[in-house]
Amino acid sequence: MLSNKAAPPGRSREEGEKPFWISYADLMTALMILFLVIMVTSLVLVTQKIREATQDEEQRVSEISDLCRELANNADLKNKVIQIDCKDNRINFGEAGRFGTGQFKLSSDGENALLDVVPLILQAANSEVGNKWFKQVLIEGFTDTDGSYLYNLNLSLRRSEWVMCTLIGDKNALKLRLDPDQKIQIKKLFLAGGVAFNNSKSTKDASRRVELRLQFYGLKEREDLNPELDAKFSDSTEEKCFI
Repeated sequence: MLSNKAAPPGRSREEGEKPFWISYADLMTALMILFLVIMVTSLVLVTQKIREATQDEEQRVSEISDLCRELANNADLKNKVIQIDCKDNRINFGEAGRFGTGQFKLSSDGENALLDVVPLILQAANSEVGNKWFKQVLIEGFTDTDGSYLYNLNLSLRRSEWVMCTLIGDKNALKLRLDPDQKIQIKKLFLAGGVAFNNSKSTKDASRRVELRLQFYGLKEREDLNPELDAKFSDSTEEKCFI
């Protein structure tokens, strides 16, 4: 028996010729939306990284400031001669830290102030924050403008080296009750450097001075330890103390 069910009507000719691809305008719109999504995501990630870096730097600055203020408070209790500027991270000793014309040795008051501040600096460097950020202490010996540049450069270097020798001398080491490890730490932590008559003061007397500049690590900076170089530097510095 034949079925009377009608066959489905065939597709018209016009319907078969209609395009089934996405139009060019729709394709460009989709690509633009995808591009905007990628850009917004990238901006969010970059902004987040910048915010985290800013927060880390603010925390670093805050921790270093707190460390310096604590050091300044302890120094003020120990010896009123010691003056610590936490804005520039510098330590000076006022008139006690001044040299005579052509001289590279401080008075007894200046030497005592140096010896008083050393244990405080070691205490700060060995603290939790100090272990994290404390890099080194640069000894800067300044001169006045009298004499040639090379003369003053040599004189400023002799002044900073004398300070270094004062810190690591056996007599003062006994006075400070430094153990061998602390003496080695001083050699590594303190660095003598001449600066000639740069950053001169209003008077020649005030210009002939010594200052200790506290230096701290940056966010990305980490100490590249080299025991051989440290040993050579320490040995050469100590040899100069006996010349």
